Amino acid sequence: MKDRAFYGWWVVASTFAVLCVGFGVAYCFAAFFLPLQSEFGARRGDISLVFAVAGGLYFSLGLPSGALADRIGPRWVVAGGMALVALGAFAASQATTLWHVYIGYGTGVGVGIGLAYVPAIAAVQRWFLRRRGLATGIAVSGIGVGTILAPPLAQAMIDHWGWRNAYVGLGLITLACALFAAFTMLRSPELYGQHPDGDATSATAANGTGESLAEAARTLPFWLLFIACAANAFGLFIPFVHLVPYVRDAGLSEAYGVTLITLLGIGSAVGRFAFAGLAHRIGRQRGYAAMFLGTGAAQLLWASTTDVWLLAIFATAFGAFYGGFVAMAPSVIADYFGTRAVGAILGAQYASVSVGALLGPTAAGFMFDLSGSYVATILGGAVLAFLGAVCILAAPSPATWRTRSTS
Repeated sequence: MKDRAFYGWWVVASTFAVLCVGFGVAYCFAAFFLPLQSEFGARRGDISLVFAVAGGLYFSLGLPSGALADRIGPRWVVAGGMALVALGAFAASQATTLWHVYIGYGTGVGVGIGLAYVPAIAAVQRWFLRRRGLATGIAVSGIGVGTILAPPLAQAMIDHWGWRNAYVGLGLITLACALFAAFTMLRSPELYGQHPDGDATSATAANGTGESLAEAARTLPFWLLFIACAANAFGLFIPFVHLVPYVRDAGLSEAYGVTLITLLGIGSAVGRFAFAGLAHRIGRQRGYAAMFLGTGAAQLLWASTTDVWLLAIFATAFGAFYGGFVAMAPSVIADYFGTRAVGAILGAQYASVSVGALLGPTAAGFMFDLSGSYVATILGGAVLAFLGAVCILAAPSPATWRTRSTS
């Protein structure tokens, strides 16, 4: 079959759209932070917990959603998840107490992204082998593009229509994305008479082989990667919640804070491709560790400055290393464990991220309420990112591990 008829690129486009819209809704939360605080008279720690609930859910649900998609296919799991994100946004728009926002946004968006994220990324792994890194990079760049577009869009809607109607608008966009996913998120090439990468014949027997989740969970690389992701995640989500109030405390405008989130998104989109060459030259394992070192270094810069230009450098650099981390993670997992149960294994790995997503932003908020400063929490995130890099480098290389596991 000719490459132009290959359906895998539609799966990439579908995953791109799902991640762009889903994480756009999640990562524009900083634009809603101060309006929600003003509306409900809440402390920063209480508002931070809204995002933390959502983040904890959408990463902790990766395991069951990935396993479900491995069993029944990703189409309705992903489309149903995006529909729940939309319902969560609609519910948040009607909140009369902060608890309603926890239930609507926190639970709806959290469960919805939890259902959609891992199955969508896992689908791309099955459609590509030789070009897996490129396809995954394109697909997950949707997160970066969503982070670029959603915060200024949300801010504009808040300025013109108020935060409640802004959530309605985001919900409508998400419903359209759910419909697109229902038509384009297909399971694997073999079911449609195709082969990975659009090749005329299967180039290798490696696609669809590898360890089960139970087998992977009994290995050292699995747990080293798990600990690394959990450690890195503590600081990874703090900017998405606290960057806007941070810059306002520094005497800068809320609009500049939203601009920094957009710069973070630009860096994220660029980093997913820019660091692919680095990973190719030094190996994906070392490249992956470099992303952790980079996010840690960027957090050290953030903790040390309130300067306009240095904050812009921080946001762009942090976004780039964050984007590289997200782009490399699925391929690193597939390198170690194959694609036989890639959805379940990815989900189990991403469950580690839920710990950091829950604790990091919440700790930053309550630490600010207690001390009036974010610095200690940001520095803690940097130290944990460096620890994550050490864990990755302590693992055997994927090539060595695959040779050992098949011998």
